[in-house]
Parts: sequence; C-alpha cells; structure tokens
Amino acid sequence: MQNFAFHNPTKLYFGRGQIASVAVEIPLGSKVLMTYGGGSIKANRVYAQVQEALRDFQVLEFSGIEPNPSFETLMKAVELVRAESIDFLLAVGGGSVLDGTKFIAVAAPFQGGDPWDICAKGAVPVCALPLGAVLTLPATGSESNNYAVISRLSTREKLAFGHPLAFPRFAVLDPESTLSLPKRQIANGVVDAFVHVMEQYLTYPTFAPVQDQFSEGLLRTLIEVGPITLREPEQYEARAAFVWAATLALNGLIGAGVPQDWATHMIGHELTAAFGLDHAQSLAVVLPALLTERLDAKGDKLAQYAERVWNLKEGDAQTRAAQAIDHTRTFFESLGVKTRLKDYGIGAENVPALIDALEAHGMKALGERQDVTVDVSRRVLERAL
Repeated sequence: MQNFAFHNPTKLYFGRGQIASVAVEIPLGSKVLMTYGGGSIKANRVYAQVQEALRDFQVLEFSGIEPNPSFETLMKAVELVRAESIDFLLAVGGGSVLDGTKFIAVAAPFQGGDPWDICAKGAVPVCALPLGAVLTLPATGSESNNYAVISRLSTREKLAFGHPLAFPRFAVLDPESTLSLPKRQIANGVVDAFVHVMEQYLTYPTFAPVQDQFSEGLLRTLIEVGPITLREPEQYEARAAFVWAATLALNGLIGAGVPQDWATHMIGHELTAAFGLDHAQSLAVVLPALLTERLDAKGDKLAQYAERVWNLKEGDAQTRAAQAIDHTRTFFESLGVKTRLKDYGIGAENVPALIDALEAHGMKALGERQDVTVDVSRRVLERAL
C-alpha cells in the first residue's frame, strides 16, 4: 500500500427527513441557484421539501440539466449565475445534475478563457462558487467527490475534470427520495457503483487488506441488495444500503493508497459520446470484455475476487478468474443491463471511429500500469461485440 493523503470535506446527512438540513448548511443571506433536471423532483415531493428548507433564502432555479450534462446547457446556467450574482449553488438530482453543477461552480468565476478548457486542456480553476447537493439517484458518488464528466454536443466529446474546489460542501442522502425511481435507473445505478469499486480494487495485489476487504464488502452488498431493491422498490432498508454503498464506492476512501484502473470508464465515455448509451450501459459492455482481455495481467486479483466475492473455490486460479468474469456479466444481465455492443446496435464497423476518438482525447496509455494502449482498447471493443 502506497503513501497517501485522504481529503474529503463533504458533510453527509443520511436518512429520512434530512432534506431540512439544507437550511443549516447554506449561509444566511445567500442568493441560491437551485439546479435540477426534469420534473421528477416535483412528482416525488423532493422539490417541495427543498423549497420549504429554503424558505428564508432568495432562490432562483435552473432546470433542464440532461443525463450526461451538456456544456451547452451548463453555459446557460453560468450566464444566469453571473447575471444574478449567485452566491451558492444547490444541486437537486442524480449524478448528472451534480456533475453539471460542479462545472457551473468552477466555470462561472473562471477567468482563463473558454471554460471548456477546464475539461479539454486541464485548465486549473482558482476559485469556485460553493455548492451543496440533495441526492435523488444513487449511482455515481458525485455527491461526495470532486470529479465530474461533461459532454459537449457540438463536438461529440465527453470529458472529465476534477479539482478540490468542486467538492460539495454538504450532501443530503434520503433514501425515501429515491423510492419512486424507474427500474432502469436503479439497475444502472447498481452497475455504476459496482464498476466504480472494481476499478479501484481489481488491479494487482499490493497488500492493502483494509482497502481490499472494504471493496469486497461493497461488491457483495451490491450483489445482495441490488436485486432486492429492483424487485421491491418500496423496501427502505435495501434501498438505504444501496444508497450508502454507491456513495462509499467513489468518495475516495477505497482508492486511497492503492493502484487504480479507469480504462473501463474512459472507453465507455466514447460509447456514450458517440451513441448515447447510458453511462452504466457503457460500463456493463466494457468491463467484462476488458477483464477478459486483461486476464493474465489481472489474474492474481481476479482469482481473489472470484473467491472472496463470488465464493468460487474450485479449479485453478485462471479457471476461477474466468468464472468470476462470467458471474460479473451474468449479474449485470440479471439487472436488465445488457453487456454486448450488438445489444445497442453497435457493430464492428463502428470500432475504428471509437479508437480514433480515444486517440484524439489522449487515451493511449490507460490502466493501472498505463499499458492499455489503443491496440488493447481495440481488442476490448472487439471482444465486446
């Protein structure tokens, strides 16, 4: 296990009735911009609860942030923030709303030229608006980390940025606010959280037993409660466990001091940008194919994953590793999330353009050892067909 510094300043409020805590965390006198997506927060009463919590504040609203939030939409919010001298941002929604609001927070005061450079060129923001979050869709962990992924529709790019200034000051996680979500979104959320854990865990052994067993516990929890919360959407306990697991999957703790492999995400982003796949759909397609392609390189950790997560103990290490990959694919499929490119109408003829996009975005040395070249990525996509 390597030396590391772990810093996560986000204060979490978890459980029923916690949306009222918003009023405690926003400084009095703040002019607040509430950001959200569509109308679901009005149907499930989250909107009404947030409005009640903000009754003593001056509040403006910006709606319409899309799944895979677009730069074009977010820049309209940036213009509003600047015109109205907004002091505080409150994101109400899932990972896309939170990611989009993080971008608004750093882009509104950005003085370095085109705010897209924060994503495309690694431009470093020097200040940001403070933001908080009310989570309504567990999946990305964006409520408790400093990363975001933004799409630019005009160029069909989907790029990430991260900065300490993008941490939410606080986040409210009320599982009851997620109970009315469609099954597709819950299934996607389980897959998303699962893959987040895998990319921090399934690399190579580093004698990090705390991180390993924490990760394995999260994976087993998702395998256990994912199907329950899909089958019984009103079951609060299973949903609460899922919400908490999704947050812990990407708040920085399980990845502290250990190697990480985000190749699945980087390849998946190109699928979303080019073909509009849900983020989790792209991950479910790429991960089993990537693990199969990297079976030798990841063999030791795959064998550990097979035994500790899937209880596979028969046969040699490579056999168990291959079986664990099959179990992973079957798990995703059992949730209703397809795992082959053909399931989304994507064929071999599309692979070269995806590889060109990876190369154009500098994704030529991915993985925990930076040895996932564009040729390896090509083979991964071909395996995913």
